[in-house]
Amino acid sequence: MDIKIEELLVLLGERIRELRLRENIAQTVLAARSGVSLKAVKNLENGTGATVASLLRVLRTLGRTEWIDTLGPKVSISPMQMLTRKKERVRATRKKAEVTHV
Repeated sequence: MDIKIEELLVLLGERIRELRLRENIAQTVLAARSGVSLKAVKNLENGTGATVASLLRVLRTLGRTEWIDTLGPKVSISPMQMLTRKKERVRATRKKAEVTHV
């Protein structure tokens, strides 16, 4: 199933609108608190487009910065990579003492 970008924008906008309404915040208040224009909030909620910066500001204001982790989770090492990876050094090897004969 391949979802179009436009559908994803609408879905994201609906979720942000639901969250804003659950918190009982007007669009104008959200825009002012987020430092974005009212038009940016409306565009975001309608799914007609907004900048990533506007999205991040609105999410921060709504207390949902953890949504960023779901969009771009931290990359971890796969088990196969762990098997082939060399063991990391914990300390340097000791140099052998030079013995000099007089």
